[in-house]
Amino acid sequence: MGSNVLDVSLSKLMRRLSRLPYLVATAALVAAPVLAQGAEPAHGLSKYGDLKYPADFTHFDYVNPDAIKGGQAKQASLGTYDNLNPFILKGVAAAGLGLMYDSLTVSSGDEAFSVYGLIAETMEVPDDKRWVIFNLRTEARWHDGEALTAEDVVWTFDTLKSKGHPFYKSLYAAIVKAEILDTHKVKFHFSEGNNGELPLLIGGLSILPKHFWEDRDFEKTTLDPLLGSGPYKIGKIDPGRSISYERVTDYWAQDLPVNKGTNNIDTLGYDYYRDLTVALEALKSGDVDFRTEYISKIWKTGYDFPAVEAGNVVKEEIPDQRIQRMQAFVLNSRKSKFSDARVRQALGYAFDFEWMNKNLFYGAYQRINSYFQNSEFMATGLPEGDELEILEQYRDQLPASVFNEEYTLPVNDGSGNIRKQYRKALRLFKEAGWEVKDGKMTHLESGEVMEIELVIAQPSVEKIGLAFRKTLERLGVGLKVRVIDSAQYEKRVEDFDYDMLVLGWSQSDSPGNEQFDMWSSAAADEPGSRNYVGIKNPVIDELIKLIVNAPSRKSLVTATKALDRVLLHNHYVIPHYFGPTYRVAYWNKFSRPAIAPIKSLGFNTWWIDPEKEARLP
Repeated sequence: MGSNVLDVSLSKLMRRLSRLPYLVATAALVAAPVLAQGAEPAHGLSKYGDLKYPADFTHFDYVNPDAIKGGQAKQASLGTYDNLNPFILKGVAAAGLGLMYDSLTVSSGDEAFSVYGLIAETMEVPDDKRWVIFNLRTEARWHDGEALTAEDVVWTFDTLKSKGHPFYKSLYAAIVKAEILDTHKVKFHFSEGNNGELPLLIGGLSILPKHFWEDRDFEKTTLDPLLGSGPYKIGKIDPGRSISYERVTDYWAQDLPVNKGTNNIDTLGYDYYRDLTVALEALKSGDVDFRTEYISKIWKTGYDFPAVEAGNVVKEEIPDQRIQRMQAFVLNSRKSKFSDARVRQALGYAFDFEWMNKNLFYGAYQRINSYFQNSEFMATGLPEGDELEILEQYRDQLPASVFNEEYTLPVNDGSGNIRKQYRKALRLFKEAGWEVKDGKMTHLESGEVMEIELVIAQPSVEKIGLAFRKTLERLGVGLKVRVIDSAQYEKRVEDFDYDMLVLGWSQSDSPGNEQFDMWSSAAADEPGSRNYVGIKNPVIDELIKLIVNAPSRKSLVTATKALDRVLLHNHYVIPHYFGPTYRVAYWNKFSRPAIAPIKSLGFNTWWIDPEKEARLP
């Protein structure tokens, strides 16, 4: 849960991605990788350094192992849902489904790239990293009591790659085979060696029950409760309106070190609302217990109700220590009008962040300047050293600015007067073959008029588009802001059927194979991929390979900086802004550990305090 104001505009697509249980189970992993020391069984894996937690650790530092179990908590979700199978492309998946599933390993919330065994008791990786073996816990059980075995693991992998969301096929492209060695031992073979991320990547795979799915069509949407092995199972369902999950009291893994102090609340519910205002009213009335606020205006003006003043509802900003997501106006370069980087850059000059921050956002935000904001992966200054050496190999394929200009975004004074930026934009348009004719930006050869449709799913984002429309009008560019329902929006995003969107990309502390799904040429035409821009750039393809195969943390940082720099100087998006905190409001019945995880808010480590709850009206 981020604090970016426009995160809410992702309401269906990004919630779909966040509900893919691989992502849920691995928290901020999506790329966190592995160190092999021979093929000796290990309780955890780390790509570039020692594990923080030894084999006999009892719990993670950021939990309270004595947290009270019990109570119920309800959150608001926007839109609707029509599917309880989050592993496929079809339908709109319900919130919280990842709570039902266990993965082979889980990442720690206070290390950059380490994982520890959950379903897998130990892992074995050879020195050449050509495969990984997971030794499964014999006590692992499905909610119906049947044993979880290697057969389930192999069936899950094969099914997700062949029938699941395209995300899986892309993510696991370098994992060529899953092999049963015995009932509780499974081996994954890789197409390449020395890729230290792959063992950890496959460890994040949420495992599904083969016996449950054998007589069901995996590729169809369903509203039938599914079977899992995780800490929660589905409770009550009101299709499209609400869903709840009940804590499994005899959960097989509840006493494992990786689970101690987590999953403390007995019932977790999600009620669906069509409108953010109504969702806030639900918090005020007590129908919702916990809320993350993404809209700065509402945060400043909407929380002056009596329960806050009386201390019954806590309004709090909690530091957000994650790498900040690249949130932006995403330009679909599959469209000919956006195929020229000069056009994309020109449109960016019309984005007046300082005026918006002052007049719309109460000064709450900072401008995004990197796809890896607030991390060591950010490209700053001019390339030098090892990064320059990498980029020099592709000098004739890269914009000259990569080597001789520091990437910067326009800075205005907040007055709304951006004539200087307009002049720069018009010059770029002219270089790309566009000029203003009869008040409209027109391509001199084709006669095409620059008209853009911005597709959004949340009315709250509309004001951002309307503000941008006013500045674009001065350039003769027409912008139509279209608000559509969440199901239609998600379908259009999956099919790349748009001119411009408000979307973003979250990053982990250890970038890796997921970068293929975001930027690679192969993903550009893959429905459902996160290459929303449609990037087909051979240099970027090569830089991703360098990231995935980086032999050290230093080389990973260098290659990722190079990727960041190339993405920025191609002006694929118009960057937005970020906030440095989680903005949360909740009824004063929760307690949380003294230490917070670095990679998330860590709501799954909170618990309901009976004494606090008893004091509430």
